[in-house]
Amino acid sequence: MTDYYQRLGVSRQASADEIKKAYRKLAKQHHPDVNPGNKSAEEKFKQATEAFEILSDEGKKKLYDEFGDDAAKMGWDEKKAAQYRAYRNGSFNGGSAGGPGGVQFDFNQGGGPVDFESIFGEMFGAQQAGRRGRRAGPRAGGDLVASMQISLEDAVLGTTKNITVNHKRLEVRIPAGVETGSRVRLGGQGEPGERGGPHGDLFVDLEVAEHPLVRREGQDLYLDLPVTLKEALYGAEIKVPVFGGSGVVTLKPSTQSGAKLRLRGKGVPGLRGEPAGDLYLVVQVKLPEGEGPGLKHAVDAIESHYVGPVRANLKL
Repeated sequence: MTDYYQRLGVSRQASADEIKKAYRKLAKQHHPDVNPGNKSAEEKFKQATEAFEILSDEGKKKLYDEFGDDAAKMGWDEKKAAQYRAYRNGSFNGGSAGGPGGVQFDFNQGGGPVDFESIFGEMFGAQQAGRRGRRAGPRAGGDLVASMQISLEDAVLGTTKNITVNHKRLEVRIPAGVETGSRVRLGGQGEPGERGGPHGDLFVDLEVAEHPLVRREGQDLYLDLPVTLKEALYGAEIKVPVFGGSGVVTLKPSTQSGAKLRLRGKGVPGLRGEPAGDLYLVVQVKLPEGEGPGLKHAVDAIESHYVGPVRANLKL
């Protein structure tokens, strides 16, 4: 994980105003509305927003400055931080810096992420073992991972689904704006803990199924819009479907196939409160089907209105 200060391009001594100013500059530069379809800009916007959410919160910023990324593993909980701080400083119920009862703990085994739930379980367990000689303390249960496929409409609007894990039916609340790879956490729905320890968590990994008509690019949606020859020539007000309702777009006279019409804010909402993307309607002029002298006469009449060859600029 990149340092939050580095994401915003500020020093650790930056004031609240400097942090806010840096974020606004990056948000304006990388916002999806300014960079439609640019996934790199979208990711930078998300990274900056995540950093600002932490550094603009005085309590979370204080914990981040002290513990770094591991503060998130404690859930930004000051009580857990105080326990770990006391343990680390050797003042945890009279324990030594090496751990309660002289037990040594490896807080970063193998160089991987620190599991504070396990650490606290070992801390309390070692304390009890020192008192009784044998008995270990409570330990948190393991986490579980499940997967779920949802529709694009559910991803845009948000929904509630049911999932069965270990013969237990659970309700999963899916927020608007998720995408394939998003993960929803159900606290306390994992494996049971040991010796009275808390349950682990259940993580549900989401996959968003492809829609037969709508394409998603970042926070924007694209839908082909069939129009008649008359609508394309003379213009029209056209009612179009959107997820959760409908909208109206104005087709200007002489609109060509491939032209894009935009409905602002009818795309995918941001997971962290960012503005929703847009819905783009891609015009597709549909010709009449069938044959007949009337149709042939009408087409011949229209053909005479072309100004120059239509493929004059088709050069490689």
